Amino acid sequence: MLCRAFFATTSRMALASGFSKEPWASALRLMSFEMRPRHLRVGRCAIAVLSVFASHAIAAPLDFAHDVVPVLKKHCIACHGGEESKGGFSLNTRALVLESETVAPGKPADSRLVELITSTDADEQMPPKDKPRLSAAEIAVLERWVAESLPWEAGFAFAAARYEPPLRPRRVELPPIVAGRTHPVDRIVDAYFEQHGVARPPRASDEVFLRRVYLDLIGLLPTAVEREAFLTDTDADKRARLVRTLLDRDIDYAEHWLTFWNDLLRNDYTGTGFITGGRKQITGWLYNTLAENMPYDQMVRELIAPSAESEGFIRGIRWRGNVSASQTTEIQFAQNLGQAFLGINLKCASCHDSFIDRWTLEETYSLAAVVADKPLTLHRCDKAIDKQATPGWLFPELGTVDPAAPSGQRLQQLAALMTHPENGRLTRTIVNRLWQRLLGRGIVHPVDAMHTEPFSADLLDYLAADLADAKYDLKAVLERICTSEVYQAQTPVRAAAADATGYVFRGPQPRRMTAEQFMDAIWQLTDAAPKQADAKVTRQLARDDASAGDAEHPPVTARWIWSTDQAAGKVSPAGETLTFRQQFDLPAAPHSALAAITCDNEYVLYVNGHEAGADVNWETVEAHSVTSLLRPGANEVLIMAKNAGSGPNPAGLICEVRIDFADKAPLAIATNEQWQWTTAKPNGRGQFETEPSDWQTAIPVAISGVWARQTAGQFAARLTGDPADAPMVRASLVKSTYLMRVLGRPNRDQLVTSRPNELTTLEAINLANGDELDKAIRHGARQWTLRYADAPDELIRNLFLSTLAREPSSGEFEIAQKLIGPVPNELGVADLLWSLAMLPEFQLIR
Repeated sequence: MLCRAFFATTSRMALASGFSKEPWASALRLMSFEMRPRHLRVGRCAIAVLSVFASHAIAAPLDFAHDVVPVLKKHCIACHGGEESKGGFSLNTRALVLESETVAPGKPADSRLVELITSTDADEQMPPKDKPRLSAAEIAVLERWVAESLPWEAGFAFAAARYEPPLRPRRVELPPIVAGRTHPVDRIVDAYFEQHGVARPPRASDEVFLRRVYLDLIGLLPTAVEREAFLTDTDADKRARLVRTLLDRDIDYAEHWLTFWNDLLRNDYTGTGFITGGRKQITGWLYNTLAENMPYDQMVRELIAPSAESEGFIRGIRWRGNVSASQTTEIQFAQNLGQAFLGINLKCASCHDSFIDRWTLEETYSLAAVVADKPLTLHRCDKAIDKQATPGWLFPELGTVDPAAPSGQRLQQLAALMTHPENGRLTRTIVNRLWQRLLGRGIVHPVDAMHTEPFSADLLDYLAADLADAKYDLKAVLERICTSEVYQAQTPVRAAAADATGYVFRGPQPRRMTAEQFMDAIWQLTDAAPKQADAKVTRQLARDDASAGDAEHPPVTARWIWSTDQAAGKVSPAGETLTFRQQFDLPAAPHSALAAITCDNEYVLYVNGHEAGADVNWETVEAHSVTSLLRPGANEVLIMAKNAGSGPNPAGLICEVRIDFADKAPLAIATNEQWQWTTAKPNGRGQFETEPSDWQTAIPVAISGVWARQTAGQFAARLTGDPADAPMVRASLVKSTYLMRVLGRPNRDQLVTSRPNELTTLEAINLANGDELDKAIRHGARQWTLRYADAPDELIRNLFLSTLAREPSSGEFEIAQKLIGPVPNELGVADLLWSLAMLPEFQLIR
């Protein structure tokens, strides 16, 4: 009875103190033993109960801040806190710990966390084998923390307090004018420099500015003629006028910025998904959008609520086989919209609540559900949870999406919300990307982390508001930036690093050419660009409205020809292949030469044994530069033409080569009755193994109504412009080559907003020894050698002007003379071309 009384008393004490009943049940079990002598039984019972009571009464409630946090900081947070979440496990907040399912609250024995910190397996233990292990006392703390269901101090997080960018746009009051610099960007930057004690970098020279702005706005090198015109211009506003002139070169602008948008919208011409129909290009729509300078808000709306031409972006890539839940097309939709238009990383939040910013799994799935045609089940770490996503928008303060509306209507609502005038995040994100492209680093860095604090909120907000004021004209923002003194400044010597307070802006940074810029520059210098674009676009020319001729450009004289008079009913059999030729002499090497050609149905054009172009679409007229293929003296144009169809049908070929000389009258080589044809076919080099014996006179054919409708205006337009201005096929319009990939062109299976800025060993090897670059250099060397056969000094000077936009120094001139010799030879000129292309001055935009 004494024992029972003692137990009853101590039980009441324990329960009154807040202890659980479990320890006392254990004590009660101690008393259910075979009865012993009475004094022993009472003593042992008292000792057992008191020991259990003492062990719990002595242990005060676990102090999370002073007991648990030090252990976690010492051993765990470096890999599982802040922005780190190795293995997908984050300790930033209690919610993230519970979400990971690494801990079973109240059950240490069932918790993976406890298992890992107590493991003796070197491959499994945590911390890893190269890190100090937890002591027995530290393990006991974490075991007890789990046993007590993870007590956590309200509001505590291991991640640092995050900057939360504003949503709505903000009008900036411009600082006072300094030293006569009235440009709004300069006024803001002047105040920033003053605040941070930064000396304003001096103005770049005209030559440096000229090369920089050409590469930045249209992605091409300025020609020697363009350089001379700019340097001799004495008007004070010539830089601003040049910026406007370049932006008005709509096709050059579009074909340069196509690279930027292809990366951002993961659009390409080949790659994952195209063969199986799991991916769709938006090339035609995007090209026209840029050429016409569609307002940015309209562009975004047409991407989110698309037409058939622009739907490829939101459709994403339908991967083959089983994919993780975070790579379904619906989740891709959310990820791509967040990254491209808002600078938000939703990839982390596609698997679980984000470790790096505030976005949650539920918010990502809500955005994804907008495009979904059926209910979307949430998956956490690729495991389905019992919850359906409700279609929604990330910033409900601007409005909402109607979850009950059909998908197409929801997309229209989302497009309107994304481009809402009060959504300052849309405008801030795109102007930040443009600033980064032009000055080397974003106002917010990285550009896809718009939750990061900008180095100048005033500059970011001003440019964002300026875009909206300009009715979302992206060219207006580019013009605003490029006409500022800070854009036109010299690139300062890089500081050792950011100072103690973080990054400090000091001026424009040098940037590497993109792979496309590098290839375009090489092709400009060597005339070695591909003859055909892979991008399915209609390339417009500056003189699309040209008449059939004028005093400077004579009318087209070419006639449609074939082997028979099609009008007389002698139509060509399907599949008939004929070879047409014209031989002629030239008095000198041409300054420029352009061939305009089309054929019903397909052709291959050869000039002096070199393929100059080919096409299989009779509805288009192509222009091929053949300057480098022609030579003084005897020349030959050979065209292999083929009819198609399933039965006899009209066939025809029309071609005109317009040749200009530096100091002689122009010459035209045009298809007519003076051409010859044969049924023999040349080899791949445009040569006959045996001279054909059946050459016959070509017959002019009456132009059919179909031909007239399809080619009206096109043929004249290809020739009435200056042949030297014929559009070179740009690197942005062709499929990625090995050299382009080596130079950093991505495969675009994912959105890409920045490319590597450092030279790699693989790049160095390919630039030194790669076949692709070598072929282009050798092709160019032939052209330069031919053009300047009797003027080696002029060759050197023009090469420097064309590559670096400056005259060679006396030392450079002497080295170049030794390379090419007194009489230019192809090998020496190739060495000089390659040497110039390898200079950092060539490969960097400075």
